Amino acid sequence: MQPTLVIFDLDGTLIDSAPDMHRAVNLMLADLQCAPLSLADIRTMVGDGASALIARALAARQYVTADPGEALAQFLRHYEADPTALTRTFPTVAETLERLQTVGLTLAVCTNKPDRLTQMILERLGIERYFARIVAGDSLPFRKPDPRALMEVMNGLGTPPAAALMVGDSEVDAATAHAANVPFVLMTYGYHRGPIQEISSIATLDHFHELATLLHA
Repeated sequence: MQPTLVIFDLDGTLIDSAPDMHRAVNLMLADLQCAPLSLADIRTMVGDGASALIARALAARQYVTADPGEALAQFLRHYEADPTALTRTFPTVAETLERLQTVGLTLAVCTNKPDRLTQMILERLGIERYFARIVAGDSLPFRKPDPRALMEVMNGLGTPPAAALMVGDSEVDAATAHAANVPFVLMTYGYHRGPIQEISSIATLDHFHELATLLHA
């Protein structure tokens, strides 16, 4: 496998952001006088963007009268106040990105997280310099698992699907890659919902640094 472009999911792949999202969701629920959710609950709700996260959180608390738009705004207000208070890159992410870039691979991000938050988090965690292109959840009228989100990354960098690789942690990422005819590598430590063995991939890795070995970097 010798791609020229490696496209990464963000949450659950490059960064462990669930603790900060957990904090912000529970502050939003407190605003609505709802009981908090556990961190384990939140990890199963991440992956389809902030709107889906909030919809799942409200459904879990059977809060059917909330205005979803207002609940989302409350969540984003709490989250944007400090999105890296508890968020960290997963072990060896920075070192591995450095290795991949050094051997000449182009790196990019395709995430359903809003662009402003994505840029802020990547900058604060010191890894924004590795990425030639970032397509976020509000960059386009569509988002993962719509393959056009991934195709936008490739088109912007002039890379055909056969020369690209998608690295993610969830069913959403796998579905996006498969629909775009891009090989997919699964990171097992992330925020998937179902059993790992049911997520189709060309490789399943338990640690981020294993990607460098896979790509002969």
